[in-house]
Amino acid sequence: MWWTRLKALIVKELLAVLRDPKGRTVLIGPPIIQLLVFSYAATLEVTNVDLMVLNRDNGHWSRELVQQIGGSPTFRSIELASSPHEVRLAIDTQRVLAVVEIGPTFSRDIEAGRPAEVQMILDGRRSNASQIVSGYLGRIVGAVAAETPAGKRASSETIRVEARNWFNPNLTYQWFMVPNLVASIALLIGLIVTALSVARERELGTFDQLIVSPLRTHEILLGKLIPPMMIGLFHITIYILAAVFIFGVPLRGSLFLLYGSAIFYLAAVVGLGLFISALSMTQQQAILGAFLFMVPAMLLSGFATPIENMPSWLQPVTLINPLRYFLVIVKGVFLKDIPVTEVVHQTLPLCLIAIVTLSSAAWLFRRRLE
Repeated sequence: MWWTRLKALIVKELLAVLRDPKGRTVLIGPPIIQLLVFSYAATLEVTNVDLMVLNRDNGHWSRELVQQIGGSPTFRSIELASSPHEVRLAIDTQRVLAVVEIGPTFSRDIEAGRPAEVQMILDGRRSNASQIVSGYLGRIVGAVAAETPAGKRASSETIRVEARNWFNPNLTYQWFMVPNLVASIALLIGLIVTALSVARERELGTFDQLIVSPLRTHEILLGKLIPPMMIGLFHITIYILAAVFIFGVPLRGSLFLLYGSAIFYLAAVVGLGLFISALSMTQQQAILGAFLFMVPAMLLSGFATPIENMPSWLQPVTLINPLRYFLVIVKGVFLKDIPVTEVVHQTLPLCLIAIVTLSSAAWLFRRRLE
């Protein structure tokens, strides 16, 4: 019997959203427009870059180059690596944005008047930031080259720079932006649809009918939870298809891991939306509450500014933001075949956020029913 009641409530919620022509337009039109516009138009700014240096030379000119890089205000921290394994691990876990590798004959080649080589390894998952950092490092290398004996004689190609971009070799900007939008627009739609749910019921007077119906509190909560999650999974599917077939973003990881984590992500988002909706008396209050959470969530997710570059007092606030964790999963699945352990590590906080928010929403519902 409980499944029959729950099924009826789910059908009612879906019909309430889909029967309204304006509602259908809001659910389909804006997300697609946002996907197309933001993929091409959005830009990012790079500050406080974390860098790693693998110095195999330890001669005078290699130390001079490291000092010049360390003196630049662009770079917040410079970590010295002792092996290529440390380089791979640092880039793979996004601990640093770029690595400068200096060859073992760097200083010797400069003193002999031969072109010396420097390799820059960049995190191509953040294509815009990688291009900017590559330009910064190129100018620093050029300044050091001008100080060398060959550079003072205006000799060409004193130091040759070779740049490699991991996970995004051509620094295609859509490869970075589109996976981010998969998570961000799902947050936007899921939060608004859910936040309006209970508030709309109150304004239309149907919330009282729910109170006197045979439905129990947990059944009402499930009935409000499942339809937005179904809509969210539908949107995520559209975004994945668009990312692969329209923007040409590679899908290197597992769709099973992506959809599995998406369920917990949407549960956390819907939990937040239901909590906002339970607190709101009108749809206007619900919309304002949704945007009050959504704007900081976007800014504090690492979408535009790396979380590591934020003030230390602000970074703990990002721990309650579900978008922070799902962005790592989406970019990892698309661009680098993220391992299962990392997906689980990022999904556990989503599960905790979902439990807390849904429990709080259930408590508020119970109070309303009483």
